[in-house]
Amino acid sequence: MVRFGIVGTGRISDWVLKGAVQDPRFKAVAVCSRSAESARTFIGRHPEVFDADALVFTSVEEMAACPGIDAIYIGTPNSTHCPYTLAVLRGGKHVLCEKPLACNTAEVRSMVDASRSSGKCLMEAMISTLNPNFRAAREKMKDIGKIWHFSSSFCQFSSKYEALKKGVVSNSFNPQMGGGALADIGVYTTFPAVALFGRPESVKSNVIKYPTQYGDTDVQGTVELGYPGMTAVLSFSKVVDSQLPTEICGEDGNILLDAVHICRRASFYPHQAPSSGRGPAASSSVISEGLDKDEYFYEFEEFMNVVEAGGIESEINSHEVSLVNREIMDAII
Repeated sequence: MVRFGIVGTGRISDWVLKGAVQDPRFKAVAVCSRSAESARTFIGRHPEVFDADALVFTSVEEMAACPGIDAIYIGTPNSTHCPYTLAVLRGGKHVLCEKPLACNTAEVRSMVDASRSSGKCLMEAMISTLNPNFRAAREKMKDIGKIWHFSSSFCQFSSKYEALKKGVVSNSFNPQMGGGALADIGVYTTFPAVALFGRPESVKSNVIKYPTQYGDTDVQGTVELGYPGMTAVLSFSKVVDSQLPTEICGEDGNILLDAVHICRRASFYPHQAPSSGRGPAASSSVISEGLDKDEYFYEFEEFMNVVEAGGIESEINSHEVSLVNREIMDAII
């Protein structure tokens, strides 16, 4: 059993609990929020998760010092990820921190250094790369020959955009809080690219920004990552929707993922004979499996596997992937 403290009472914490509780090793024992009232309200929303004696904190440092807690999940605004993570690691607790791990590369390095010096696990809570169907696609890559191209898109019209146009800036758009389209959803395209192909040789981007009283915030962008003999083209937006899938293109076939953030279907398309569009339609085979768990289950499963094994990082959502990903994000913005 891994006893968790939850930092943050927003909707992301509501979502992750649905997946976390599906692993019998998970036990939520405490909540930290800016006010004790909001922490108690959160506990009351999840009577199936918390016991009546669940602890309430208004200080991350105090939560980190509690001997009855093994690990802490951080689901607060992006600008708090680094200071909260450092406080938790100094307190001797493992950390599962929401994406993006931090607001810049220097912060990520300081968090990784603290994990290594403390001997406690630090993992970025990126669901995409831990999804079983993403893993199936990754395994299938060995069958598609030389890979020439990767494309990924996550464009989702934000419910907060209309308010933004009226001058009401939510945390997800506020650049001072680490918000913006790249940090909110574009990271779902950059992180998998790094997990699959590593550090690119070049980063080119075209980002559209929107003025706010807190500074310009990015709302849409396209990115080209240059790899030896391969390109990766990524797109993200919080002002339009898109149904474009994610695709890995090799000489012997393609792998198609219906979505990059939560892949529910992955297919393999073998190489077709050249036909100038006049041949038979491309045949495909499904390489994915039906997900029998909530999408957030898999990140808690991976994190607890690492903790129980005495490790400090995931082999998949590793420290290096988080570092390189943040370097790319810094280059984009």
